[in-house]
Amino acid sequence: MQGGRGLMNKELAMAGDLTAKPGNPIGRRLADAWKSVRKNKVSYLFAAPYMLLFFTFTALPVIVSLILGFYSFNLLETPVFVGMENYIRLFLGDDIFIKAIGNTFLIAVLVGPIGYLMCLLFAWLINELPVSLRTTLTLIFYAPSISGNIYLVWGIFFNKDAYGYANALLLKYNFISSPILWFENPKYMLGLVVVVALWTSVGTSFLSFIAGLQGIDRSLYEAAAMDGVRNRWQELWYVTLPSMKPQLMFGAVMSITGSFGAGAIVTALCGMPSTGYAAHTIVNHLEDYGAIRYEMGYASAIATVLFMIMIGTNKLVQKLLAKVGE
Repeated sequence: MQGGRGLMNKELAMAGDLTAKPGNPIGRRLADAWKSVRKNKVSYLFAAPYMLLFFTFTALPVIVSLILGFYSFNLLETPVFVGMENYIRLFLGDDIFIKAIGNTFLIAVLVGPIGYLMCLLFAWLINELPVSLRTTLTLIFYAPSISGNIYLVWGIFFNKDAYGYANALLLKYNFISSPILWFENPKYMLGLVVVVALWTSVGTSFLSFIAGLQGIDRSLYEAAAMDGVRNRWQELWYVTLPSMKPQLMFGAVMSITGSFGAGAIVTALCGMPSTGYAAHTIVNHLEDYGAIRYEMGYASAIATVLFMIMIGTNKLVQKLLAKVGE
């Protein structure tokens, strides 16, 4: 009996020392994390409401969506586990989704990088202007981002009748003989969506770049000049951009989110669905199956694919931004 108790005590002691052994990295990390929580318990207490809201309204829906992607669920009946059936149907049996992927990537490739570089270029140029002029131009560039559904103004400009500004101008100078159905003709709608999405993308990223440029320590430019930096392009690459990497990353995330989530613009201007699905995006496909057909399992699979694409794009951008200043 005593031998059994001695053996049990020895096992408990070994288990208790597991986290303390320097050779156990997981235990050491857990111990360090717990020490950090105890040391900064007031800070964690203040952060708790936000973390609770973040988990409830952001993390939890993502987790539920990932799980529902393996089920057949229509909101009325009990979910039925179907494994990979939704994903097989998505890639092998849904031609509209394949078309939506192509349209989404086309919009993202054109709107994301071009909009991002435009924001950076305009912010860099405007930052060199006097304060009063800089403030006015910043407001002008940021205005589309705070004006709600401001992109609807493009529906007036490209109205399908003769009273639309574009058609009226073209008819006046005899470039066309009858009004063009801009947002109903597959030849034009996707290109116009790209233009509108590009216009609305110059906003939040631009403001973050202005803030980053304003926060750069001017003494860094003096030190760089002493180290051999001789022109503005070298200043931009070796001083300006490395000093505002957080803002560059934030702008990249906003550009990725905006370019891959351009479904609202398509719905507002081209309808749902667009003619011949010519401007159909993944977000439109998600809206179709989630908010109209209520096939929540299939819609969750669509959302998961979009989520993975955005995560992969974000990782790629992180690697590219890590090379800035090298």
